[in-house]
Amino acid sequence: MVDLSVKIKNYKFKNPVMTGSGTYGYGDEFEELYDPSLLGAVLSKGLTMRERGGNPPPRIHETPAGILNSIGLANMGIDRFVNDKCFNLAKKNIDVIANISGKSIDEFGKMAEKCNKTDAIKAVEVNVSCPNVKEGGMAFGVDTENIYKITSLVKNTTDKPVIVKLSPNVTDITEMAQAAVEGKADALTLINTLLGMAIDIKKEKPVMYNKVAGLSGPAIKPVGLRMVYQVKEKFPDIKIIGSGGISCWQDAVEYFMAGASAVQIGTALFNDPMLPVNIIEDLRNYLMKKNVEKIDEIIGIAIKKEECK
Repeated sequence: MVDLSVKIKNYKFKNPVMTGSGTYGYGDEFEELYDPSLLGAVLSKGLTMRERGGNPPPRIHETPAGILNSIGLANMGIDRFVNDKCFNLAKKNIDVIANISGKSIDEFGKMAEKCNKTDAIKAVEVNVSCPNVKEGGMAFGVDTENIYKITSLVKNTTDKPVIVKLSPNVTDITEMAQAAVEGKADALTLINTLLGMAIDIKKEKPVMYNKVAGLSGPAIKPVGLRMVYQVKEKFPDIKIIGSGGISCWQDAVEYFMAGASAVQIGTALFNDPMLPVNIIEDLRNYLMKKNVEKIDEIIGIAIKKEECK
C-alpha cells in the first residue's frame, strides 16, 4: 500500500490532498457528495476576529482560464467557528486547518490563541496574502518584517503547526519565504491569488466593485509551480503546500515534483466538487504503477534531477 501521509510539525495528515481556503465552506458542506474526512485536511474560509459580510457585489467574474474573485473575507468570525462549528467537525473526524486573517499583527496572535481551544483544528494557516481587503491582507504579505513578526507571534502562541500563506504579488518570493522561515514557520502555502482586473466595455469601467481582484484557476499554475520550486530549492527543509491552478492529478504531481509536500484544490472545486477524492485515488494508482512506496520519494525530484546534471 502506498503511504500518502504527510507530517507537518507534530501532526500527520492522512494524505496530501487538501482544499483551498474560501472554496470549501467551513469543512462539511460537501458531505452529501462524500465524506470530507477522506481528505488530508479541509481549510476553513478565511476567518477574522469578528463576522464579516465581505465586499459589495460583483465579487466573482469568470475569465478564459480561471476566475477573478473579490469576496473580501466574508465569514462567521473565529469565535463562532471555534465554539460552534468545530464541535461538529470534530465529531465527524474531519481534520481542519484554520485560515486566519488579522487586521493587525496583534490580532493574529489573538486568533491563534482562540484556535488552541479545540482539537478539531489540527493546524493554523496564517493568511498574510489576501488581496481583497483594505486592512491587513496582502499589505502584510509584501513586507518581510511584518511576515517575520506575525509568524513569530503565532508560533509563540500555539503549539499547533503554523503554515504561512504567502502572496505571489511580490518581486522575490524567496525573500518572503525567508522571513517566514526565520519566524519558525512549520510550512508555507504557495501561492495565493494574483492581482488581476476585468473591464466592462459597455459600462466602460472595471467589472469588480474593488476594481482589482484575485485571479485563480489554471492560468496561475505556472506561477505557482515556479514559486514552489524556487522556495524549495533555497529552503530544502521547509514543508510547502502547493496551491494554484490544480485541476487534475497530473497537476498535483507537478507540484510534488517541484517541492510541495501537499496540495490544495481551490477553484477547480466549482467545476468538479469530486476532484479532491478523485485525485487521492489517481495519485495512489500513479505511485503504485511507478513502484513508489511513499509519496516522499517524488517530492522535489525535479530539483534533485536538475542538480545531478
